[in-house]
Amino acid sequence: MTTTRVELDEPKCVASGQCVLAAPEVFDQRDDDGVAVLLEEYPGEELLHDARTAEAVCPAAAIRLVER
Repeated sequence: MTTTRVELDEPKCVASGQCVLAAPEVFDQRDDDGVAVLLEEYPGEELLHDARTAEAVCPAAAIRLVER
C-alpha cells in the first residue's frame, strides 16, 4: 500500500472535470453539480502518476498529494 494520500478540497472545486480525465480511477464527479469526488484516498503505485497529473491540472488547486 502506498503512503501517498490524496486530499480533495471539495468547496474549492470548480467542477471542470480535469481530475476525472487525468485519473478516472481516483476521481469521479457528482451528477447533480459536477463537483469532484475522491474514489481512492490512498491510490496504489500504478495510479500515482495519474493522481499527480490531476493535481497539476486542477484549475482550482483543490487537489493535494501528501507523502506520509
